[in-house]
Amino acid sequence: MITAVILSVLLVTFTSAIHFEALTFFSFFANRFIHLPRFIILSAMLFLPMVHVLEITLYAGAYYYLTDTLGLGTFSGNFTDAFSNYLYYSAETFSSLGFGDIVPSGAIRLVTGIEVLNGLLLIAWSGSFVFILMQRYWKIDGSTTHHRSTH
Repeated sequence: MITAVILSVLLVTFTSAIHFEALTFFSFFANRFIHLPRFIILSAMLFLPMVHVLEITLYAGAYYYLTDTLGLGTFSGNFTDAFSNYLYYSAETFSSLGFGDIVPSGAIRLVTGIEVLNGLLLIAWSGSFVFILMQRYWKIDGSTTHHRSTH
């Protein structure tokens, strides 16, 4: 169980750092294209899901490592030991969708619970970031406006 705790802390740390750096990068990118506000917003809507997929993949790798290498848990239900299934399970957990077709047991249950909390926070962070972009670059009537960032 201590391994699952340590791995959970590392995953939250790494995914939060990745998210922070991705948003920092995108802010720098947005400031370069301030004259193209629609492009900025559409780019954010394409970029942020890719960041989430990277974070989901880290959790999938952790599940693979915990089950196949360390033997600290198993998955039952509609699950075969293929990385695509780890990725699927991680995506449904990260997004808190939780179909329930795959059920964890053992120490990986802790990682699953932490992934739900981490995923919700990171998705909310992305949503608030897009909201700020919309406030900065989009008027209420749908026309665009140009505001310089203070960062």
